[in-house]
Amino acid sequence: MKYIFLAASLLFATGGNAAMKTENVEYKDGGTVLEGYMAYDGAVNTPRPAVMIVHQWKGLGEYEKMRARQLADSGYIAFAIDVYGKGVRPKGMPEAGKISSSYKENRPLFRQREQAALEFLKKNPLVDQNKIVIMGYCFGGTGALELGRSGAPLAGIVSFHGGLSNPTPADAKNIKAKSLILHGAIDPNVKPEEVFAFQKEMNDAKVDYQFVSYSGAVHSFTEKAAGNDISKGAAYNEAADRRSWAALMDFLAEVAPIK
Repeated sequence: MKYIFLAASLLFATGGNAAMKTENVEYKDGGTVLEGYMAYDGAVNTPRPAVMIVHQWKGLGEYEKMRARQLADSGYIAFAIDVYGKGVRPKGMPEAGKISSSYKENRPLFRQREQAALEFLKKNPLVDQNKIVIMGYCFGGTGALELGRSGAPLAGIVSFHGGLSNPTPADAKNIKAKSLILHGAIDPNVKPEEVFAFQKEMNDAKVDYQFVSYSGAVHSFTEKAAGNDISKGAAYNEAADRRSWAALMDFLAEVAPIK
């Protein structure tokens, strides 16, 4: 498999880090070209922990890139991955629903796309291969769990307002990593029975996990672009956003600390 870095590196200041480096990168899953985004501190030349970010249903965009820069500013190599393929970016909700559903209905392909990203990341000499965490938002939260269920050697798994359904519950036994689930307590897109089934499969598999529910929060509670109307089932919640990010950083300090 051939991997290609795009020569699109940029230096810019963010959070006071003038050595921040970002780049679009191309990699492949078989014959499918994928285009991700990396952010890291270019002044550090030794291996360090890395975090993979799986995008929401509209594909890799500015939101995930912003989160990647936040993580890089904290010392991590951040890799916002591409599940859909280079140039495949839904233009509206109907198309996003159709494309995202095709992966939810084909979990092996979902895992395969993430595995390709993981293998690409592991080839980077700046990455500590024993400290790779995967996280994701909404569709990406489901994806983060799916890579864990495949048995991938991860240090941690984090889902932000992600779907929790699992057509093969027994696969939870393959999860090797500690897991953090950050959930909107009144999310109408993830029914209570789905939450119960998820917790049961994790308990039965004896996975080391934390499940945090944020009161008053619905789907997409970390995304300002979702607006503030919770009656729509997806809305931003400032407190849940702030608290969930703090929970993420505490979790990373435990499973993949920066030294």
